Amino acid sequence: MTKNEARQRRKIRIRKKISGTAERPRLVIFRSNLHMYAQVVDDLTGATLAATSTLVLSKGGEKVSCNKAGAEAVGKEIARLAKEKSIEKVVFDRNGYLYHGKIKAVADGAREGGLEF
Repeated sequence: MTKNEARQRRKIRIRKKISGTAERPRLVIFRSNLHMYAQVVDDLTGATLAATSTLVLSKGGEKVSCNKAGAEAVGKEIARLAKEKSIEKVVFDRNGYLYHGKIKAVADGAREGGLEF
């Protein structure tokens, strides 16, 4: 089994247990080799309420890499966008990734930005 297949299996197990609602949407993380993506999703309507990534942040001027500092910046930005939509609480979906390093940095950045899990 490859790393990605193992992540997909973990993702299915996680998604059986959590889902986002209008009151408490799901904060989903995706990590590629070059960028880190985060979005806030309402699963009942299937709508993305807020989304950002290191790619979007890099277009704003300074270069944001896919490292812990970049992941924390993504977390703070997604928290800011969620606050604009008056979202205070979210369900954190690590998307099958292990909760350490960059994924934990996104969560910490979102907490610093004012989101509750």
